[in-house]
Order: sequence, then structure tokens, then C-alpha cells
Amino acid sequence: MVRPKKHLGQHFLHDENIARKIIASVPEKPGLVLEIGPGTGVLSKYLLEDSAHDSFFLEVDRESAEYLTQRFPLIVPRLILADFLDYQMDLFPETARSLEPMTLLGNFPYNISSQILFKALEHRHRVRTIIGMFQKEVAERIIHKPGNKLYGILSVIMQAFYNTEYLFTVSESVFIPPPKVKSAVVRFTRNERENLQCDEKLFYRVVKTAFNQRRKTLHNALKPLTAEIRDEAGLPFLRSRAEQLSVDDFILLTLAIEQRQS
Repeated sequence: MVRPKKHLGQHFLHDENIARKIIASVPEKPGLVLEIGPGTGVLSKYLLEDSAHDSFFLEVDRESAEYLTQRFPLIVPRLILADFLDYQMDLFPETARSLEPMTLLGNFPYNISSQILFKALEHRHRVRTIIGMFQKEVAERIIHKPGNKLYGILSVIMQAFYNTEYLFTVSESVFIPPPKVKSAVVRFTRNERENLQCDEKLFYRVVKTAFNQRRKTLHNALKPLTAEIRDEAGLPFLRSRAEQLSVDDFILLTLAIEQRQS
């Protein structure tokens, strides 16, 4: 049985203690658990052993999928050969249970970890929990609050709908091959905000435009969005910088821009 090669920027976790810590962070009632990119199955085997977890496994790499089916025969009816970024989540699984809440879990490939989060956001009505391995720098950006230089686009957008927790740092030595950076495990738990009470697409534009020129005040950074607004007197936070605004502040700012654009 040949171990699959690294693919899509993924570094395979081989440390059993770290694997157990990740599995221990899964909530008691996780709903359906979908592991993204199981690779060599270091997390999968614990999910398969625990009958309390109704788990499925989404793997894009055929070599890894073959390895998994040979090593863990029980995984066969639960293994889906597909790319998570292209997968139709509304069809998962293709039964009446497709309305059940979900937990996403995985040692996420670093080069698509942000895209995985954005895809999860699209299905936040079902995805109640996300537990993922990220590059440490990305993990720190996600969990930081306003007033910190690490606070940015991903912080605001994820914290709008999820409570974020930095669980623990992971050494380079627990992966094959070892990455050149440290990693970290982050847990996201769905908060009580059902919607933003503003135009969601405009909210994302405001956040991204504000942080794209984060050294400028919002008065200057948001000119692409506010150029046609004659009266800026009522727009809040224009003398602030993006990193100073909370999620609620960005919602208020978006509402003010939305009202003046209509």
C-alpha cells in the first residue's frame, strides 16, 4: 500500500496526538461530519471508529482515495471523489438528511484554505461548525479583533457569522513533508446572526475595498464606492481606518452607503 504523494499544497498530518486533539474539538452533537481532503486518513480513522459521528469524506485525489479504500474498507460507502470547491453542497448527502446541520473538518490545503471558508459561508444555514488546520499566519488573521494589524478581510467576513477560536499551534515536524511554516487549528461556531440587515454583496465590497488600502482613512479608501455620493456628512467612521471597525461598524457603514446610493 503506497502512501499518496503531496498534492494541492497539502501536507499530510502523521502525528496521532494532534489528530486526537482535533477530533476531540468536534462538538458533542456535530450533525453530519464532512472531512475535506482526508489524505492518508489520520483523522478519518477516528471518525470511522466513533459511531456517534455520522461522517463522510470528500477527496479530490484518486491516489489518496484508493489508499483510503484499501486501508479503511468501512470508508468506501462514505467516500466521495470530488473537489469541495466545486461540490454541490445542497445535494449532500443525497438523502432526506440533506437538511441536517453539518460540521466541516479537515487538514486544509494551505493554498485553498480561504476559498474553503468562503464556500462554507455560502452554506452557513447548514454549516454550524468548521474545524480546520491552517497556516498559522492565516489562523491569526482570522481570529483577531479590531485594533490589531492582523485584523483584516477574512477576520470581518468570518466573524460576521461565526465565533472563532484559536485552538492550538502545530509544529512543522508533524507533517509529511514538513511545511516551512507553523500551522494552527481553528474552530468556527455559528453565531446567532441570521443575516446582516444590509445588502450582503455591498457589505463584502465595503470590507474588501476598505482593507485593500488599509493605511488610508475610510474617507479615501472607499472613494471607489462613495464617489457618486454628494453628502458624506452622515456616513460614519470615515475618519477611521479599516482595522478599527468591528463587524457591527461595517454593517452600519454599509447601510449608510446603501441608503445614499438608492
